[in-house]
Amino acid sequence: MLLRHLRYLLAVADNGGFTRAAEALHVSQPTLSQQIRQLEETLGVSLFDRTSRTVKPTDAGQAYIECARRVLVELEAGKRALHDVKDLSRGTLRLAMTPTFMAYLVGPLVRDYAARYPNIHLEIFELSMDDIEVGLAGDSLDIAIAFDQVRNAEIESLPAFTETLALMVGRAHPLYEREEALTSEEVAQLQFALLTPGFVTRTCIDEYFAQAQITPKVAIEVNSVNTLLEVIRHTAIATILPEPIATGERALRKIPLVGQAPRRGAALLRRKNNYHSAASLAFLELVLDNPLS
Repeated sequence: MLLRHLRYLLAVADNGGFTRAAEALHVSQPTLSQQIRQLEETLGVSLFDRTSRTVKPTDAGQAYIECARRVLVELEAGKRALHDVKDLSRGTLRLAMTPTFMAYLVGPLVRDYAARYPNIHLEIFELSMDDIEVGLAGDSLDIAIAFDQVRNAEIESLPAFTETLALMVGRAHPLYEREEALTSEEVAQLQFALLTPGFVTRTCIDEYFAQAQITPKVAIEVNSVNTLLEVIRHTAIATILPEPIATGERALRKIPLVGQAPRRGAALLRRKNNYHSAASLAFLELVLDNPLS
């Protein structure tokens, strides 16, 4: 069995058939079919059910495909380990953050990291929590800053800091100059623009409203943090987002709330039992040494 066999196997599984897999691999279909047959003969099992119009893995094939994926991920990690430079004179860091962290955290962290390690090439991705977990498990990401509610058993979660959410408004809002804390009754009278329910941040906000027994007046829902900020800057509508986002530069002001504001845990995520590059370890150290609690 060769590494080529595993790559061909995954190509057929991912493309749903031999024709598209051969095109993706830039090989002829007979060549691909022959290689899969060789693998099946070596293993003594059929890996694909070829009786239907769509080629699907057999039960044995599905089990072997999952193992093959893990093998290729480990081999790629091993290749990166060979080229890792411990003195950080060169290297790459593949970093991801969820959108609300990206809105206020990426600038200061990249500034400090680049100042310490100017020769490290940074690849930065704004991704959903689900996509971050997929990227870490598949070894297309090195490390991420996201929430501590990890669902994938292959992902390690290292507590980093506690993030506080705040009610904030733009200059057009009548509460912009307000100093006194808002009561739950007053919050219930406000109109809100919020992130859509697909965001983990929105889940936290909804939990806050439920605990405070507030039925919010949600006038606008937005699936982009940057778009939401533009809406708040130009309308007399409030929102709830991470506290550090409310700055004078953004023309946003935090309005205090009676009682404890909603809080959530932020974590550094990485793949368990994986090779962690020097660049990745340096980033982890930077974050943990400068908690943003």
